[in-house]
Amino acid sequence: MPPTATATARIALMVLYTDHLEDSRAFYTGLGFPFVREQHGNGPVHYSTTLPDGTVIELYPATAKRPASSARLGFTVDGQTLTPPLAPGHHVVKDPDGRMVELYTA
Repeated sequence: MPPTATATARIALMVLYTDHLEDSRAFYTGLGFPFVREQHGNGPVHYSTTLPDGTVIELYPATAKRPASSARLGFTVDGQTLTPPLAPGHHVVKDPDGRMVELYTA
């Protein structure tokens, strides 16, 4: 029997490696995620945002060691604030790296 989720489990960090750093920043910023530019020491320039629940999402440039790859993401967003606005419901869009992103709008 597979383990069941507990109420205490939650995503703390999601890092997306991208071949299109600036386009990805613009895409996710357009969904309502306010990314800030960061660089730690000699590490790569990347972007980070912290959601109201404390979840951190980071966008890093892809490398040979960490290529951009498929992922399934889903976010609840305010569809009326998007450009163009989205009607209430479930929508699927692609980010600049071709990842499917599910949007749930009210």
